[in-house]
Amino acid sequence: MVIDEITKLIEETVNSKVFGIWFLIGAALVFFMQAGFAMVETGFTRAKNAGNIIMKNLMDFCIGTVVFILLGFGLMMAEDYAFGFIGVPNLDIFKDFSGFIEKNASSFVFNLVFCATAATIVSGAMAERTKFISYCIYSAMISLFVYPVEAGWIWNSQGWLAQMGFHDFAGSAAIHSVGGITALIGAIMVGPRLGKYVKEKGKTKKKVNAIPGHSITLGALGCFILWFGWYGFNGAAAWDNTSLASIFLTTTIAPAAATCVTMLFTWMKNGKPDVSMCLNASLAGLVGITAGCDALDAIGSTVVGVVSGILVVAVVEVLDLKLHIDDPVGAVGVHLANGIWGTLAVGLLANPKAPAGLDGLFYTGSAKLLGIQTLGILAVLGWTAVWMTLVFFVIKKTIGLRVSAEEEIKGLDSTEHGLPSAYADFVPAVESLDYGYEEAVPVTGEIPVAEAVPVKKVPAFEEGEHRFTKIEIICKESKFEALKNAMMDIGITGMTVSHVLGCGVQKGKPEYYRGVQIEANLLPKVQVDIVVSKVPVRKVIEAAKSVLYTGHIGDGKIFVYEVENVVKVRTGEEGYDALQDVE
Repeated sequence: MVIDEITKLIEETVNSKVFGIWFLIGAALVFFMQAGFAMVETGFTRAKNAGNIIMKNLMDFCIGTVVFILLGFGLMMAEDYAFGFIGVPNLDIFKDFSGFIEKNASSFVFNLVFCATAATIVSGAMAERTKFISYCIYSAMISLFVYPVEAGWIWNSQGWLAQMGFHDFAGSAAIHSVGGITALIGAIMVGPRLGKYVKEKGKTKKKVNAIPGHSITLGALGCFILWFGWYGFNGAAAWDNTSLASIFLTTTIAPAAATCVTMLFTWMKNGKPDVSMCLNASLAGLVGITAGCDALDAIGSTVVGVVSGILVVAVVEVLDLKLHIDDPVGAVGVHLANGIWGTLAVGLLANPKAPAGLDGLFYTGSAKLLGIQTLGILAVLGWTAVWMTLVFFVIKKTIGLRVSAEEEIKGLDSTEHGLPSAYADFVPAVESLDYGYEEAVPVTGEIPVAEAVPVKKVPAFEEGEHRFTKIEIICKESKFEALKNAMMDIGITGMTVSHVLGCGVQKGKPEYYRGVQIEANLLPKVQVDIVVSKVPVRKVIEAAKSVLYTGHIGDGKIFVYEVENVVKVRTGEEGYDALQDVE
């Protein structure tokens, strides 16, 4: 008997230490989700704003940490809790650090990374046109006051929603709905990006333009990082192995089901599965399962995923096509819509046999939990909407929310941070670095002597000796290889090839980006430039026609120009000799 009690005590001690370590590992996984949000938002926006997006995601965590230390944690988790509504900060982190570490260190770190998640959601919805200083201010206000108070209602045992039995295990309401409603208010108050909604002459309805993000690869990387981090997001607070395994299971089923549904939905709707919407759907399923990850079973988490997959597409398209609210990354559809849905789903789908042991309406017939969940989500949304509307209004009337039209067109990387581009090797400017070629001899009239290449002195070009003609061929990308071989066969030894976009009689099939039709009048083509003298122009034209012709619209065009002179830089030869590549 004594041995059994000792064994049980040892097991409880070991489990307590193991889950204490897992709790902090989970917090680290949630912190890593900041990288996921940064990649999603960067990939879904244009390259000229990539540095600005990265900077905002960095600073919302850093600023959030400072204000959470000063006030936020005390408002949320203080032991002295006024009327079940708000904590009374005691600043023990400064006055009694050793005591704070002993009692609150793990809780502080865990709640801090959750707080930063709520703040970073807003960044994507207001991307590409918001002042950086304004972002810093409203991000600080979320972490300082707005999030800590409502999160305390839910997760502080003395909070009024916690006392009622409101269940939000990992934050569908406390985090995602808060970030989502703030994103919606911010997107409305800052206005759409330039060129997103354009009023056409003679029409009352505005035209909606798709503005594709610059890197779907970065967006996908971000989604995978977020999904990985979500196992810590949902699972860190698990209290035993059974609950942890159940949480991991539901956290996997819901996003997978959501993504499959969105793939099929967009495939049937647009004729092709939408990549960016499927990425959003995986996040929507994760948001939807967050509140009830410990309370739902496999069927419930599947239902959550199915609804999330449809809901995210519907909300993104209604906001964009009907309401003309510009949300570049789909933050409102992912976090607000599915944060609400996930919170209510607990009241509908909670299985009494799941680890949390809650009574959902569909399993027990009792609507009590659903009523509590509804009241809780309305309270959280109302609190956040009132305060963040006030914050945005004050910012807009003082320092301003939005950058100027000129700054937006140039991009926030250069105008807000002095970055020519976040991708330095692709800056559209001539490089001015000194690589140390001090001994290079410049050409100043006479051709310099070079050891590697014998240099010929040739007479200056005289008009009339030879005729030089430039032939410009525009063709389909699929025909380039055949065209190149045909040119080589008739003696052409040099050509310049470019990928171009062209507008002609040919029109492409309509394509869609996030439910918005993309203009199809500019199609990818290949442009081949050739200058000839020895080879007859007509021979080049006929050879090109013979391999490019199909008889259908889109075969291409051939343009012929007169060329005044040709100069070969390597040898200094001009005219006819410059076109001959025989050594």
